[in-house]
Formats: sequence, structure tokens, C-alpha cells
Amino acid sequence: MEAYTNFAEVYDLFMDNIPYKDWCSYVADLLHDCGIKDGLVLDLGCGTGSLTELLADAGYDMIGVDNSEDMLQIAMDKRAESGKDILYLKQDMRSFELYGTVRGVLSICDCMNYIIEYDELVEVFRLVNNYLDPGGVFIFDLNTIYKYDTVMGESTIAEDREACSFIWENFYDKKTRLNEYDLSLFIQEEHNLYRKYSENHYQKAYTIDEILSAIKEAGMEFVTAYEAFTKDPVKEDSERIYMIAREHGKEYKDV
Repeated sequence: MEAYTNFAEVYDLFMDNIPYKDWCSYVADLLHDCGIKDGLVLDLGCGTGSLTELLADAGYDMIGVDNSEDMLQIAMDKRAESGKDILYLKQDMRSFELYGTVRGVLSICDCMNYIIEYDELVEVFRLVNNYLDPGGVFIFDLNTIYKYDTVMGESTIAEDREACSFIWENFYDKKTRLNEYDLSLFIQEEHNLYRKYSENHYQKAYTIDEILSAIKEAGMEFVTAYEAFTKDPVKEDSERIYMIAREHGKEYKDV
């Protein structure tokens, strides 16, 4: 799983169309539904910390984990500006470690699609289960097969901004259900010259049955699945879905 490097520098610029405040409200509502209105919450694959900051505003004690040093540096710059008490850790989600347990774990913006091997997905879920409080919840989203197959596959996205531009080419293999991203960045440097950077990423489209199997294999309990940003059942043409799983295996202890 390759970490964002050069793209981190301009990630927030090109993601300025993402309604993070709405996403935060939706995720916080799901947490509330699960009885989690405060306490420690882990943002797994936190990127530049946009959602992490908003969830801290919403009253959660946040931890952010990401594998990209460049993305985390931007997140920490935001923390320095806002004064939020957020702990950031540079770790691979396939082998992350925490100092203790948390009430909830979140992973959005298709982080789980970046786990392209089923066994590694099970291991991520197993680690989440290990670091959740008894009865804690894991909320994560996924791009669907429908989205890769009909919306993203064989498509090219390009944007031209004053200080930078990018070309994002998608190639979807229906047999392996792997989507390859070829990303070309053109970032303005000194003397109005532009330097080209290239990155290559892969995402895996999982069936719902595969996700349910991974949740069970990791020892967690499946709670529900929604079409993204609603509480409606998943449909055949859902492009993004949210899934909720609950910790299983620990016992409550009176303090």
C-alpha cells in the first residue's frame, strides 16, 4: 500500500469540493446511534486531518493514524494552528498499535479499498477489534464494485489550478476487481516553472459478502450497512457504502 507523497502537498487543494462538515455530521450521528457521544476515537487513515479536526470540535478525543509522513505533517500543521489536542501516529493500518483501547474507530474516504489483499483486510479488522473498548464500534466506508465498474473504470479526471494541475487516470480490471490510479502532478515551483511528479495507487473492490466474511473472521460482529450519507439500505447502484461493526470478545469490567 503506497503512501501519498508528492500529492500530499496539494491534496487539500484538490479535495476542496469535499463537504467535510457534512461528512463529520453524518459520522458523528452514526456514532451517537451506537451510544458514543464522547471519548477516545481513532481516525484510521486520517490523511491531512480535515475530518479529525472536525470530530475534535464535535467533542471527541481524537487519534489519527496514517502511513504518509507528508500527509501527517500537514495534519500536524493544522493541529498547531487550531490548538487541538490530537495525537498523530505514523503507522501502517495493517500493523498499527495504540497505547490502549478506544471507544470507536473510523476509516473513511475509501481507506479500506486500499487494502487489496483479503487476508490483510482481515488483519486490519482484527487489530481494530483488539483496540476497541468492549462494545466499541468500527465505522468505515467503501467504494463499491458498481462505482469502479460503471463510474470510475477507464475514466480520466483532470484539473488545472493556478499553482498546480493533475491528471488522474483510472484502469479497472473486472476479473481481479483492482482499480489502478495513475496520477500525474504538475506543481509550480520557482520562476513559474512546473515540476512533474507521478504516483501509482491501487484499490480493491470488495463484495459485501467478502466484507461480512472478513468482519466475522476477525472476531467482530456486523451491525449494519447503509448507502453513504443516508440510513437507507445498500442498493445495487450504490456508489459508496458505510458499514458498522462492533467489538466482540472482551468483557465489561466494573471499575
